Amino acid sequence: MTTDPNDRERARGEEPMTPEVAEEGAPSADTGGGVSIGRMTGGAVAGGYRATAEDRSERVGSWEVPAGTDVPPPFASPPSSGVGIGTMAGGAVAAGREAKAVDASRRMLSASPELVGSLEVLRSQLPLLVRTQDDGIDEVVGQLAAIEGQIANGGQTERHRLERLRTLLTGGGTVAGGLASALAVVQSITQMLG
Repeated sequence: MTTDPNDRERARGEEPMTPEVAEEGAPSADTGGGVSIGRMTGGAVAGGYRATAEDRSERVGSWEVPAGTDVPPPFASPPSSGVGIGTMAGGAVAAGREAKAVDASRRMLSASPELVGSLEVLRSQLPLLVRTQDDGIDEVVGQLAAIEGQIANGGQTERHRLERLRTLLTGGGTVAGGLASALAVVQSITQMLG
């Protein structure tokens, strides 16, 4: 037994959602929403009618495409209302009718010895700072604890945590950013993230 995908909408008194085809081989009025990708090494993609794409992966290491890898370009002109992507190394893309994309992936990076050492030095120097209200140190301490906890549990940490710590130390919102050890942490993070 087959069921018409429009039965649900009709039962609720709604307009059917499935695109109709005018005649065999002819495109429907609901064309578009195509996705063209030259190279895809991770992530999720959906296009058209009830499109949805969700990436909940946990990836370890770099998300970069190796240097020197030939990447075919996307079509010069993606389909109407479509998306053209040269290289996709994670995330989620949806295009077209009822499109929805969710990137809930976790990007884990192996902690370098330089990062681990610079985090330890920074943590040891934080108590030497004169504390004031709204000095931003509590948030730095929180990020340090989260990063160090992840590293202790598996030698890896989430990319977004490293990005947040780097932003805290370079954004001028904390006195900790003036420490030489903070500069070493920022350099280690930048080297890891590229």
